[in-house]
Amino acid sequence: MSELIAVALITILATISPGPDFAMVTRNSYLYGRKAGVLSALGIACGVQIHVFYTMFGVGFVIDHSPTLFTAIKLVGALYLIYIGWKTFRNRSSLQINLQAASPMSTMTMFSNGFLTNALNPKTTLFVVSTYTQVVNPDTALTTQFGYGLFMSATHFLWFAIVALLISCPTLRTRLLTQQRRVDTCIGIVLVGLGIALSLSQMPG
Repeated sequence: MSELIAVALITILATISPGPDFAMVTRNSYLYGRKAGVLSALGIACGVQIHVFYTMFGVGFVIDHSPTLFTAIKLVGALYLIYIGWKTFRNRSSLQINLQAASPMSTMTMFSNGFLTNALNPKTTLFVVSTYTQVVNPDTALTTQFGYGLFMSATHFLWFAIVALLISCPTLRTRLLTQQRRVDTCIGIVLVGLGIALSLSQMPG
């Protein structure tokens, strides 16, 4: 039971702490609406499973002990955030949005934004690898370990779906869209800043 509580607490705290996932869901929810935000949240939840699977099948051990491999993952994730952030920062077109209309983004794009942001996020890499190597007992049943992974994904989806629902609320979204250039600039700076910070962060250990 203590192991379960530890995994639950670590997961909740890691999920709600601000980071690239939060910035991406906020961006898509305010620009493209509730569906885009929720699908991004779903992509994030699926991205978590990438970390869970490679950790459970031993690749996490390699990442945890291979500075070169971890650095490569970190740099790819950082470049993706910088790319999305720069596009948002440079956006100078004012959206004329019918809040009831469908999003111009494709379903796959909405999903992949969240998926790639999380799958390439070294913060999630460290969170999952450290949880499974430091908290979960090696003797814990494989089905239980998979259950922990599903809990991690479910927690991420629930939290970011809530964020998406709040940000895409018509009243708040309308206010954000009236200040679109300022909001785009702020979100762009945050995403680029997160990307730079991740690329410059020191290796663990």
